[in-house]
Amino acid sequence: MNEHVADSIPTRSQRLKAATHTVHDALDKRIMDADIFASRGKFSGFLRVQYRFHRDVDTLYANPQLAELIPALAQRRRLLLVANDLGDLGGPLPAAVAGRLDMHATLPAALGWLYVAEGSNLGGAVLFKLARDRLGLAHNFGARHLAAHPDGAARHWRQFTTALDTVALTQAQEDEAVQAAEEAFRTVRRYVEEELPLDGGALPMTRSSLRA
Repeated sequence: MNEHVADSIPTRSQRLKAATHTVHDALDKRIMDADIFASRGKFSGFLRVQYRFHRDVDTLYANPQLAELIPALAQRRRLLLVANDLGDLGGPLPAAVAGRLDMHATLPAALGWLYVAEGSNLGGAVLFKLARDRLGLAHNFGARHLAAHPDGAARHWRQFTTALDTVALTQAQEDEAVQAAEEAFRTVRRYVEEELPLDGGALPMTRSSLRA
């Protein structure tokens, strides 16, 4: 009986997914509407979105407290890969500003933002194939940050969520983590609006290609 009850309780990662479903879904649709694989120029706009977001979270990957909780955290950093992808396509880096988070971010806030950052890897394999087939990009040119992890995207994600789900948090901290994840999605949405304005001529992509 107790085991059955325990199995029915959602994990933290499952709760975060449920709580952010609406804002995540709206973001996916907005990116699809931008038709980022229509040209390398459009894709460069997507890379600028990625760069700005990963700049926001980059310091978290060097946080020693988080490194004790999430194995191989530093190896998950993608900011440099995105910067190199932009350079490949001749796109300028966004204006230099401080990231949204720093080394003093609270643990719940850091976990919420990392949930969004790491979850974005799940659709990377599909996005990589589209970038390769439609734009001629590759794992060493223009699409580095989308290339699959050697362990596979799904396994890499499970390793993260296993660590995420075992961190001890109070209920107030759980709520803070949810709020942080929602803020992260809203931040990416703002970057999309700024870097990928709609021109009315986009062809729809498949929603599953962006699903985390």
